[in-house]
Amino acid sequence: MAKTVGVDLGTANTLICMKGEGIVIRSPSVVAINRDTREIITQGAEAKRMMGKTPRGILAFRPIKDGVITDADVTSGMLRNYLLSIGAISTFSRPYVIASIPYGVTEVERQALESAAFYAGARKVALIDEPLAAALGTGLNVGGPKGTMIVDMGGGTTEVAVISMGGIVASKSIRIAGDELDAAIVEYIRLTRSVLIGVSTAEELKIRIGSAHGEIDRGSLTVSGMSLVRRMGVNIQISSAEIREAIKEPLDEIISAIKQAFEQTPPEISSDLYDFGIALTGGGALIPGIGKLISEKTGMRVRIAQKPMESVCRGIYRVIEHAAELEGFLRYRER
Repeated sequence: MAKTVGVDLGTANTLICMKGEGIVIRSPSVVAINRDTREIITQGAEAKRMMGKTPRGILAFRPIKDGVITDADVTSGMLRNYLLSIGAISTFSRPYVIASIPYGVTEVERQALESAAFYAGARKVALIDEPLAAALGTGLNVGGPKGTMIVDMGGGTTEVAVISMGGIVASKSIRIAGDELDAAIVEYIRLTRSVLIGVSTAEELKIRIGSAHGEIDRGSLTVSGMSLVRRMGVNIQISSAEIREAIKEPLDEIISAIKQAFEQTPPEISSDLYDFGIALTGGGALIPGIGKLISEKTGMRVRIAQKPMESVCRGIYRVIEHAAELEGFLRYRER
């Protein structure tokens, strides 16, 4: 019997769930390949540790950028390896795959994800918009007449959507999210300290001492980089306030996207949003003070999901487990 598998193929992380088992894979969306043969050597956490450190014949990279596939062959190979590892593919059976995709992507980008799933071994493929999946995974009542707003801050994109009666009535999708915050930290330290740090170091700074609101100070952290003046390695101490200043501009752009989505919302639903507030999910929701910042800038309450990095995959799993009730969200294609 064919198994049903849910896939959240994110820029930073891939999560996979399977009917009856819940989330079975949580892994960085990183692969290491042989540059000549393009054969996948390893993937996931091991490949992520190799980024920026590989010899000439090996390339470690993310085959997904801004929520969409940039390397179809490698992405399908990565996905196939995951499906094989959980026993979803066998000699006599191929799975049904439900995959999330950023709202508002082009038809070509949607087809690229479908094709990757088929080449990975899927028998049937259905796509679900990420904001809907995130809302379902956060426990929102997306089928009711009252409007709700979901903000999903992922690795490559931030998805803002107002949902009512099972559909998206207003939305804004921007390619500013976790990766842009990391890049902003790299650039800030280059400009203010004349020191070049790696993206992985910037991500560590964001996670360990980053904050979005001035009331939250998380101390400081010493990191290594290369002095652009002395052209040699140095250790520098970075404060939480510096990281907050570094990420201020991309966070302001995310808040601007939230306001734009609200402006698109029909007046009849706007009052619902003020009553309910904003549901915040995705990895960006873990930045301390982000909820307070968004609330102050928009005038709306902000509720952060319990496990924000899992919301999209949990939403797909909810569709899988309640197929009869939620089948209207899906339209399978077969190849």
